[in-house]
Amino acid sequence: MRPAVAPPENASGRTLRFVLRDRDVLLMSDPLRVPEGGPDVVPGIGPGGWLYIGQLGEKHCFAAEMPASFRPAAGFEIRPLREIYGLLDEGTFHAAGCAAQIIDWDRDHRFCGHCGRATTRRSNERARECPACGRLFFPRLAPAVIVLVRRDDEILLARAHRLPPGVFSLVAGFVEPGESLEQAAMREVREEVGVAIRNLSYFASQPWPFPHSLMAGFTADYAGGEIRIDPAEIAEAGWFRWDRMPRIPGPLSLSHRLIAAYLAEHGVSP
Repeated sequence: MRPAVAPPENASGRTLRFVLRDRDVLLMSDPLRVPEGGPDVVPGIGPGGWLYIGQLGEKHCFAAEMPASFRPAAGFEIRPLREIYGLLDEGTFHAAGCAAQIIDWDRDHRFCGHCGRATTRRSNERARECPACGRLFFPRLAPAVIVLVRRDDEILLARAHRLPPGVFSLVAGFVEPGESLEQAAMREVREEVGVAIRNLSYFASQPWPFPHSLMAGFTADYAGGEIRIDPAEIAEAGWFRWDRMPRIPGPLSLSHRLIAAYLAEHGVSP
């Protein structure tokens, strides 16, 4: 996905139309796909309701919010964004996540949070501007970290309360004001499971539209301490070897990629 504020003057080719309500997305049925075509391809969405969000390959991408009264026409259906991973190709899924975040930003900053005046969209950047006090409002992005901790041939896995019984993931959390990513990683592991880590190494990052995060993944070595979970955040945690792994999150998440990389070192697939 190549983000952009306005389509190029000589734009041509296929056009994807993402229509969202919170984290639900409108799709065409049989086969399941994102609507393609002009601004009137989705009944109930007017031509003026579309925001350009960028290009996916050669396809230009637009996003719109479902009105409160919106009902899908015949041949359309509404699906939760999380559930369409694997049903659409990965690039289209991530473009849908980008669209959801831009729609959130555009809706939530129609009025200035300082003086209350209506804002306007800037034409040269992704921002809304207050004509009275000049403040700019950009799309929100909350940085977060996720950490795979190694101890000999084991890794530390934890189950947050939101995960189903038996499914374990990695320690993760949001970066606090004034922290670096590395400081946040060390703090989150210490707070949630009570152990110290060292030798942090960057792995990869991932846009995460639930609700509007950028996940930075790290690996680290165990440096000491016994597991003591924070019961407000974690239901259970433990050390697991590659040959006795519990269930882990699906391939949608950076957690899965980190764990899969550890398993691949031992010739095992998740």
